[in-house]
Amino acid sequence: MSELFDRVDALIASRSPLPPPVERKRLRQAHGFTLDEVAEALMVRRATVSAWESGKTEPRPPERDAYARMLTKLAELYPADPNSAAPAEDTAVPESFANALAPAPEARTLSTGPASEAAAMTDSEKTQPCPAANSAAPAAAPRPARSARSASTSRRPGARKAAPANSPAGGTDPRFEYGPLAVVDVDVHGQVLAYCVGGLVLEVPAKSLPSLVEWTLKEAKLGQPKLSGPGKDADPLLVLTEAALERYGLPVALTDEERLAGRIPEGHKVVKQLARGEWRLTQRGFGPWARIYRPAQGSERNCVQLCIPSWHALDSRHWGQAGQLPPAELARVLGVYASRVMTPRGSTAVTGLELMTALHPPTRASEPDADGRRHSEHNPGSLGKDPVDCAPCEAPDGHPLLKDLPRFHVRGPGEKLFEEAYDWARPMTDAECTLRYLVGIDVNMAFAAGANGLVVGLGAPTHVKVPVFDPKLPGSWLVDLSHVDLSRVKVGKEWVELDGSLLPSPFTPKGERPQGPAWYATPTVAYAVELGYDVTPIEAYVRYDNGRYLDAWYNRLRDAYLATMADLGVHADLSPADFLAAMDGYKERDPQLAVTVSAIKATVKGGLGKLRERPRGDGWKPGQPWRALSRPTWRPDIRAAVISRTRINLHRKIVKHAAFTGQYPVAILSDCVVYAANGTSPLDFLPYRDGKPLPGAFKLGINPGLVKHEGTQSVLWGEEVRERFNAPELNLARYIKDGTVTDVDNGE
Repeated sequence: MSELFDRVDALIASRSPLPPPVERKRLRQAHGFTLDEVAEALMVRRATVSAWESGKTEPRPPERDAYARMLTKLAELYPADPNSAAPAEDTAVPESFANALAPAPEARTLSTGPASEAAAMTDSEKTQPCPAANSAAPAAAPRPARSARSASTSRRPGARKAAPANSPAGGTDPRFEYGPLAVVDVDVHGQVLAYCVGGLVLEVPAKSLPSLVEWTLKEAKLGQPKLSGPGKDADPLLVLTEAALERYGLPVALTDEERLAGRIPEGHKVVKQLARGEWRLTQRGFGPWARIYRPAQGSERNCVQLCIPSWHALDSRHWGQAGQLPPAELARVLGVYASRVMTPRGSTAVTGLELMTALHPPTRASEPDADGRRHSEHNPGSLGKDPVDCAPCEAPDGHPLLKDLPRFHVRGPGEKLFEEAYDWARPMTDAECTLRYLVGIDVNMAFAAGANGLVVGLGAPTHVKVPVFDPKLPGSWLVDLSHVDLSRVKVGKEWVELDGSLLPSPFTPKGERPQGPAWYATPTVAYAVELGYDVTPIEAYVRYDNGRYLDAWYNRLRDAYLATMADLGVHADLSPADFLAAMDGYKERDPQLAVTVSAIKATVKGGLGKLRERPRGDGWKPGQPWRALSRPTWRPDIRAAVISRTRINLHRKIVKHAAFTGQYPVAILSDCVVYAANGTSPLDFLPYRDGKPLPGAFKLGINPGLVKHEGTQSVLWGEEVRERFNAPELNLARYIKDGTVTDVDNGE
């Protein structure tokens, strides 16, 4: 009998009433206790007490009873002032949280399939958030009833503050009340928790992966509304920590063989569990970015995506150390990205490509026919649902269009469109060697700026012999531009004399002057005309069906980038000096948001790179098609046009800067340009007058297309590096950021 009494006492202690979090902190501070003192008395960590006071977590037995006893004694010594009203946000119970306080109906059973266990629980145990963590309401509210099965093992289900308040909320769509994603983890007490965007933490009742998928679709209220009218809502994303992987029977890390295959074997027990539950996997199988689904029923999709950081789902080149962050912080990083870009669909490259489709879905519903029925039809302005063949000159090596070429044939400029970013450098002049510093400037989101307003082809190309060049018609043109002389060019309406030997050619990535006819994208040929020279194309592949397909994509990524940089203290309206000061150490102000900025920039470059995705194993041989060719978004012509315009935009600024100042770049790498100067700052060579830049030239600022300070090294450093490696034209732009020189032999 005494054992029963002890168990009853323990049960009562587990429900010891506690004041709201803000009151807990007030009472502790009123008596002069530090967090360390309270933690030592209760034999817990300092961070645990801090979490109780912030509302991130609630104390559990046996600490809960002792903590409640301490607060009760302190409340007797320091009663709250009845005349001081608490802030509205501390006492209000959000309407969306009202159900968490309601009495629970009788228990019901959830089943996720023949192979999954049935878990009996009351409606109150379904994942619903409690009132805001600092609200006084929960302490006074009656606790929901529990089923016999869960009463002794579960904590009060609901939501608790778990992330900074400035993380984005879940949105207004009631279907996706708790945001686009959740990070699933297991706490020290064995409870599975889902850390959501906006600081909510949901208790997860699922005991297996199939039931976790079922819970996500039916109870979790996760997902994201569609970005375009004809589009589709984003599927919920679950990020599984190592503890969650162990709980659900998955390996914490992939073997070398599994990593090469990109998935765990089809015979794995968890994959079999999913199959018995009638869940399917996509062709890429159960890998770092797995998609688990059942066929859609009407307009309702039944799909959940998994992200597994310990399987290298989050590339450290783009996401830094995000995969090692605590669950709440990881939810914040991914949540900011999801709310401002979109719910990740894979790598940043995959997401960048998927964003294009989400903003311009291939089909839409037609107007009602005579019977009042709607049908799927082509969505104007999109790439459609069927892939189109590229032009032979646009095809990369190994493409099926080139299968009849002789083996080991190397295509030259007259056979292959080669629009790539700059990789150019030259020896410094004697005058430049007398200066003290090399200063690098970098164009913000250069490729995004190159996509802004760009007219690209939407359909298949049309082959035209001896065409008349039209700068408004996207396509690929075979034309001889070797006659363009950079020593005398038009800048605006005026002809100017320049030292052409100190300038890279705008027509080749290496900056070399063309030697004869070559294939170019429309922006490159149009720039030759802008410089004042006639062009006579020999032939072309043009696209009469065209439009500004990338505008919405650019706008979304630009807004995401600017909003996140503003959160880091770098605003678009800063003066040049203030901008440079704000950029100094901006990543340290909030490392998590800095990771999001990196991911946004990688989304731009990766998404454009995916437009010409190359074969990736699978036993591919030259001349055979590969998987990416079946996508309507496999469009090497669009990628070439964006890169062409980006390179031309940069060259235009370089020419205007040279015409106005007489200064020429020493090295260029993609979107980074290096100049010799007498000072360490870009302001020491950029021609600002009364705080205003030269129109059309380089301008400091955070907007895409404007420039920031990339790095400064001494001229002596540059000369010493080139002499050490016996490379007078070593591209110093590659190393200007921190001065560390690596991989010189292979030029990488």
